[in-house]
Parts: sequence; C-alpha cells; structure tokens
Amino acid sequence: MDTNFYEQVYELARLIPKGRVTSYGAIAKSLGASKSSRMVGHAMAYAGTAHPKVPAHRVVNSSGLLTGKFHFSPPELMEEMLDQEGIKVKNDKVVDFKKVFWNPMDEITL
Repeated sequence: MDTNFYEQVYELARLIPKGRVTSYGAIAKSLGASKSSRMVGHAMAYAGTAHPKVPAHRVVNSSGLLTGKFHFSPPELMEEMLDQEGIKVKNDKVVDFKKVFWNPMDEITL
C-alpha cells in the first residue's frame, strides 16, 4: 500500500464540496497519475480508516456509477449519504452526473 499516494488522494477527496461528486480518474489525473484511477479506488476502499474523515461517498466512477458502494456497510449507505447532500441516484448511478461533477483540475491548484 502506497500510503503517501493514499494520503494525497484523501487530501484531495476532502476538498470535494457537499452536493458534488468526482471520479476516481479525475482524482488520479489531478495528482499527475492519470493511469492510476484503480489505485484511487483502492485508496477509497480504505478511506474509512483515515483521519480526518474522507467523504468517500462523493467519489464514483467516470460515468457516475456507485462502484464503491460495497465498501460501505450496508452498501445502500453510499446512496443514502449522497441523497442527504441532495445528490439523486437512480439504479446506482448519479442523476445529472455532469451537472454535479466536481473536477479538481478546474476547481483547485495543487
């Protein structure tokens, strides 16, 4: 496990505003590791142990699918957390994904 990379992922994920989502690939690209979206996914799988908390529920795949939901207990919790922030999900996919998408490359400078 590359803890330094994971920490960079977590720092970036903590910047995602409530009511917005981003993708594994967008995080990887913004960290200069565009081919490492799976590594970002692995980091999100362990996000529950990170302090301060990481809003892993705000990270989805590039088409808006809640592919990380099985790392939540119960799996429905990811959708519930998004719903509490006003993000609608239908059939495990974020509704209006492009509208609520937060691109770290556009929003912040690292």
